[in-house]
Amino acid sequence: MKKQHDVNGVVVIKKYANRRLYNTESSSYITLEHLAAMTRDGREFKVVDAKSDDDITHSVLTQIIMEEEGRGNTPMLPVNFLRQLIAMYGDSMQAMVPGYLEASMESFRRNQAQFKSAVEGAFAGSPFAEMAKRNMAMFEVATSAFKPKPAATTGTVPAVHHGSKDDEIAALKAELANLQDKVNKLAQ
Repeated sequence: MKKQHDVNGVVVIKKYANRRLYNTESSSYITLEHLAAMTRDGREFKVVDAKSDDDITHSVLTQIIMEEEGRGNTPMLPVNFLRQLIAMYGDSMQAMVPGYLEASMESFRRNQAQFKSAVEGAFAGSPFAEMAKRNMAMFEVATSAFKPKPAATTGTVPAVHHGSKDDEIAALKAELANLQDKVNKLAQ
């Protein structure tokens, strides 16, 4: 069979009377799962009846949704939504529903993509992740001031000897200055 695309480069899928689907681009028989994967990948396709050449994309996509909903996973279409949708058939507003649903889904997709991007960015070196990292480091530095010091110090903070109050105050001031330096470096 000859590879076919419509004028817009959309892959043509032929559906035969035996319910088999033929992808004219890959010259192979495919399943509804293949069409679902193509949809998820953003591939445009058109399903036509092999005998009459009628466009049956709508009914095939509806069939994919029915199979997905029946797989036992959590259904995406709540019963109440389905009832409301069915009730809209024959209603004077029926002609407006497809456009409304399409616009709503597109808005949802944009919001979903923005949310996903923000969440992924927060954990992948974004300014938010870097800010959270700095805040955590500053918190650790600040809390370390309240932890008891070991007997031997690291040399950055003068050891507190059992001397006068002036010596203890001087040591605490030096430690605070050291902590302030660390906080300032982290904030940069």
